[in-house]
Amino acid sequence: MTAPFAAALLPLALLAPAASPVSVVEADFDPATAFVPPAAISYAQDLVPYGSHARIVTDRSVPGRTGLTLTVRGLAADHTFPVHLHTGTCGADPASSGPHYQDVVDPVRPSTDPAYANERNELRLVLRTDADGEGTASTTVAWQPRPGEARSLVLHAGTPADRHAAGDRVACVKL
Repeated sequence: MTAPFAAALLPLALLAPAASPVSVVEADFDPATAFVPPAAISYAQDLVPYGSHARIVTDRSVPGRTGLTLTVRGLAADHTFPVHLHTGTCGADPASSGPHYQDVVDPVRPSTDPAYANERNELRLVLRTDADGEGTASTTVAWQPRPGEARSLVLHAGTPADRHAAGDRVACVKL
């Protein structure tokens, strides 16, 4: 290879590889007070025991769409968890995960206007665990989160009667 040709290729070799359209986050739930800040935090050990596991697969391979699949094991048996994408990161205070991520942001906080707080504008899942505490839930939305603005996936306590109710935050996974 000639020196000028090799010099021309050097900038291409230094480019960062393109981000994959599919990302996977796997983590075991730990207490927020763990010595090393955990990637997954449990705020309610009765529903999300320490050591239980979450796997999140995010697929952005189709332009303008986002698919998300959450798979868990070791959670409370036969429970329904509303799950939402949030704007903040996980921390010792459950509120640090911030509000629900919205494709079109409601100018009023907290967001209760059904024009903004709905399944089309927020990424929502309903995770149901089986008798062994295992479960999988998937959804696809017709948008992609703005870079750096969707930082966590939060499991709420929920109730079987209102499957989208965002009750107390019981766990958080950093994305």
